[in-house]
Amino acid sequence: MNGTGTIAERQEEIQKLKKESRTLLLAHYYQRAEIQEVADEVGDSLALAKSAKESEAPRILLAGVHFMAETAKILAPEKEVILPDTEAGCSLADACPPDPFQRFIEQHPDHEVVSYVNCSAEVKAMSDRICTSSNAKQVIQSIPPDRPIIFAPDKNLGRYLMEVTGREMLLWDGVCSVHEAFSMERIMKLMGRYPGAQLLAHPESEEAVLKLAHHIGSTSSMLRYVRESNKKRFIVATEWGILHKMNKQAPDKELIPAPSHADNSCACSECAFMKVNTLEKVEQALEEGKPRIELSEEIRIPAYRALMQMFPNQEKNVA
Repeated sequence: MNGTGTIAERQEEIQKLKKESRTLLLAHYYQRAEIQEVADEVGDSLALAKSAKESEAPRILLAGVHFMAETAKILAPEKEVILPDTEAGCSLADACPPDPFQRFIEQHPDHEVVSYVNCSAEVKAMSDRICTSSNAKQVIQSIPPDRPIIFAPDKNLGRYLMEVTGREMLLWDGVCSVHEAFSMERIMKLMGRYPGAQLLAHPESEEAVLKLAHHIGSTSSMLRYVRESNKKRFIVATEWGILHKMNKQAPDKELIPAPSHADNSCACSECAFMKVNTLEKVEQALEEGKPRIELSEEIRIPAYRALMQMFPNQEKNVA
């Protein structure tokens, strides 16, 4: 379809192309609303990883960022994995380049290396375990108490995990640009304007934001909290794309995006990498079957073993 198609026409074409090519379309909660609407599943990193691994579809289109598509390929090497735009990166992954991280690990050879899923395939391959924000606490608690831990790449998430688990960890100095952007001054003004509102915060946020939050959790945890809470108004401190799913699941609730330092019309926090993907690019990727994610087995196999620590009841060996 050329560039003149409407959103509805493109969505219809995407549904047809998915069926013809037997493609599973996975989208993260932070994707544009019109992309979420054509996805077979919308979820957080853990849910998308599970779907990639368990799906029988021969091809996966990951509408998210590069490390998510790599994760799908690591877990399902027999599948063709495509990403609408390879420029959809991640500030956390960029903050942890493989070579410096390898040197850091070598300086602390007795440490268990736990890496947040928001990292490159190369960093995953250097790690003993991978976690997501949904299961990070459980992953840390599963490590023997006498075993020292390196946690990378998000120091804010790492600091939060030290607090909730009581474990000391050596933290890599990385941050998420989205969750670092929230303005405490603006959030406090909002809370003053709406005194009954509940503040929801992602654990990638800075410590000051977390201290004010009524609920701290992953995107899926936030969704569940809003859906099940008897409160009616929420200030949501994560990427504003989550509000689309929240509105669908809890249409009776008032949702207010937490303000960032940015001086723009909405002042909400947006991940420019996530928004690189467009409906037109999704359609083009389905038509052309590219850009494809390719990984060497030298990287994929150790990364697979680290990722499989998130699925404790499944076989971790690689044939």
